[in-house]
Amino acid sequence: MSNISDTINGLMEIDGALGCAIVDYTSGMLLGSQGGGVDLELAAAGNSDVVNAKLKTMKSLGISGGIEDILITLDKQIHIIRPSISNEGLFIYMVLDKGKTNLALARRKVLDLEKQLQRV
Repeated sequence: MSNISDTINGLMEIDGALGCAIVDYTSGMLLGSQGGGVDLELAAAGNSDVVNAKLKTMKSLGISGGIEDILITLDKQIHIIRPSISNEGLFIYMVLDKGKTNLALARRKVLDLEKQLQRV
């Protein structure tokens, strides 16, 4: 198990990492962050809306299960939003340089770190 600080440090070790955050999507509150690439505090609030909208849509459609991750591909960046399974209400937000990252490896590392995350 790792705490928020350890998880953030691990996320920033991913090749191409520009910034990352751990967010409480019930409130939009940023619990921890490092790096940049975007305004992480603003992204925390905005992506909380994304997660909540997707959960609401899934419920309306009768889709059971959870969200593994949400990928947003931009011209020069990839954003990964990964809701935590063990810490309901939290998600990991990762901003990656599209030209310097291996998406499959980055997704795997985010998954591994999410599994170890322990809300303190």
